[in-house]
Amino acid sequence: MPLYKVIHFNANTQILIWKITETFQELLEQVILNDSNKKRLEGMKSEMHQRAFLSVRKLLQQIEHTDLDLYYDEYGKPHLHGEKHISITHSHEFSAIIISDKTVGIDIELQREKIIRIADKFINQNELQRLKSSNSEDYIKKLTVKWGAKEAIFKIRNEKGISFKDHIKVNAFEIQDAKAIAELHFDNIIKEFKIYFEEIEDFTLVYAFEN
Repeated sequence: MPLYKVIHFNANTQILIWKITETFQELLEQVILNDSNKKRLEGMKSEMHQRAFLSVRKLLQQIEHTDLDLYYDEYGKPHLHGEKHISITHSHEFSAIIISDKTVGIDIELQREKIIRIADKFINQNELQRLKSSNSEDYIKKLTVKWGAKEAIFKIRNEKGISFKDHIKVNAFEIQDAKAIAELHFDNIIKEFKIYFEEIEDFTLVYAFEN
């Protein structure tokens, strides 16, 4: 399938989403990989992961880049030659990238009941109690937004020792708002982030900007 959706957030930020329907071989034949990423691809045990990895390279082609332009710093954070900031995500049959002149992070997550069982691993008790007043459908969606927001923030800061549960707080929001405010309290510094989210089929797409 070609490009699933492009979100033109503003003049300097866009999000590109790919729905992965191609086979591994189809994707492999359509992209260029640098030597290190060829080895990385070969080392992946899951074909789903391999297809997601290749689909990100298809997204890069949409903005006139290739894998040769993409590099990772010593902390594993992606960078793109000629662009100021990039963040990458994939989950099951979707992958997405965000390109911006601002510091950004992105995450996409499948909405599923499993997140209820692990909520106390990434949300503190105060946050959790406020959420439990929501109806069951909204509860899962809000948990998914919070997880995605914390993932996106972690991708921005990328600092060892950050705890989703203890250091990142997402303020109260409603699903229909499609946005929220979050804070990172870490290493004696407080950072604020603007969070935006939307549903993509049964998935939640979340992206964050550092203020």
